[in-house]
Amino acid sequence: MSATIKDIAKAAGVGIATVSRVLNNSGSASSEVKEKVMQAVRELNYVPNNNARNLKLGHSKTVVLLTKSIVNPFFQKMIPVIERQIMLRGYNLDIRNVSYREDEMEIAQMEARNRSLCGMMIMGGHFGYSNEDFKSLKVPCVLVTVKAAENVDKELYSSVIIDDAAESMKAVEYLIEQGHRRIGCISNSYSDVTTPNSLRFEGYKQALKKHGIPFEWGLVSSSNVVDSGYAFGFNMMKMLMAKNRDMTAVVTMADVMAMGAAKAALTEGLRIPEDISIVGFDRIEESDYYNPSLDTIAQPADMMAQQAVDALLEMIQGGTTSHTVLEGTLLKRGSSGKVSRRDR
Repeated sequence: MSATIKDIAKAAGVGIATVSRVLNNSGSASSEVKEKVMQAVRELNYVPNNNARNLKLGHSKTVVLLTKSIVNPFFQKMIPVIERQIMLRGYNLDIRNVSYREDEMEIAQMEARNRSLCGMMIMGGHFGYSNEDFKSLKVPCVLVTVKAAENVDKELYSSVIIDDAAESMKAVEYLIEQGHRRIGCISNSYSDVTTPNSLRFEGYKQALKKHGIPFEWGLVSSSNVVDSGYAFGFNMMKMLMAKNRDMTAVVTMADVMAMGAAKAALTEGLRIPEDISIVGFDRIEESDYYNPSLDTIAQPADMMAQQAVDALLEMIQGGTTSHTVLEGTLLKRGSSGKVSRRDR
């Protein structure tokens, strides 16, 4: 039999009304009480009856999550966390995929016009939103992994991001510390700073400049397109190796690109990391089991998802907006090493 709100109250040692306040993010409850309730929820695998609750309240409690390419492995790590946390708070979550060629803000505005929504989350996308974009939504909105431009009123939306440029610098500086100077870069966005990947590319350039290493376009993948993935990494690595026989390391903007690049290097008879070092970004699950496991910038996916939900519920309850910047972690797991030779 499924657990009930009474079971949660008994397990947490609190009243039913307190459990209701915590799950609905309404009223007051100490952080200690909230933790007890949520622990009981997890242990008993409690699933609220949202449909019954919404009928009683007489209105919809639906949140829409727009995901810029739902097949992105990193986004797939966050979606289940968001889905469960939204459900535990008594809301319904609708998830919609947005392709690379679609404008996520246009779709968000259409969803807000045509449906009765209480909140919106946009995962991925770009940084080119305007004040008018958020005003036209007329519902609380949280951006995940991206934020709006600096000139946009921060009271109009919330965001949860990492500092993409700083994290990319961290990866490149790690390679520089190991003696690498001919460091290639595989990116699918570098013409303007409007996406996370373009910021990561800026971090690559900043790290080189900081350490007195000249930037060379010849060491950068030449395809400034929306494509990504394993095949993109494979093809761009092939191109870079053909032009730069003295290249000793490559930094990529995503783990899927890094794994594609690694495959390309192996097909050329190179060893990783003895002949070529490779660093990824995101820490998707597949990167753990690649051989060797990828050195990568690990984004705190669970924390980003949790804080995004918290920010949205705060706005829905009439609270203030928030803009959280979390820190990534450089994982050193075997796909990069010290320079063992200077020329091919």
